Amino acid sequence: MDQMDVIDGGFSAPVFDAQTVFRAVMDAMARPGTVQQIAELAHPPAPLSATAGAVAMTLCDHDTPLWLDAGLQVSAAKSWLGFHTGAPLAATPADAHFALVTNPANLISLENFAQGTQEYPDRSTTLILQVESLTEGTQLRLEGPGIETSASIAPTSLPRHFVEQWKQNGARFPRGVDLILAAPDAVACLPRTTRIKTTEA
Repeated sequence: MDQMDVIDGGFSAPVFDAQTVFRAVMDAMARPGTVQQIAELAHPPAPLSATAGAVAMTLCDHDTPLWLDAGLQVSAAKSWLGFHTGAPLAATPADAHFALVTNPANLISLENFAQGTQEYPDRSTTLILQVESLTEGTQLRLEGPGIETSASIAPTSLPRHFVEQWKQNGARFPRGVDLILAAPDAVACLPRTTRIKTTEA
């Protein structure tokens, strides 16, 4: 791997770009189901997308152990993330502050990640799932804090048995994981307080 592959592709205006991405993620987390547009601010190596790479650069640092799925572990993106975030690799999913997933369909169960504790529920994993679309999958109806009545989102692809896994995640409240869905040009978030139903349910 060329050294320039590791160095190139970061934010061109690091402070401004990180602020832009952080604001989009926070808005999406505060209002689950809303889609927040993000311009192509990063250019990471495959299989990491521009949006997922930008979110990782914004949120991860040397204090936040990062778990990578199998595709990232064997890619140039692994070194790129190390260079641009400084985040140490988590030994296990349960050690991760953040998890970066480029193939959500094959993701291990959500319960394997750090769930936090009753006293410190924030000591849980935030998963950044790289999705192909936020509108072309099975429609999910969202309810809960930050949603006036209901919202809907249709990401693809999601982990197997996702709705059931999410129901179990909600049952662990205040413990549980939070999700950031990183589409090619936008993000949406599912905090653990959000309840999900398929439209067929």
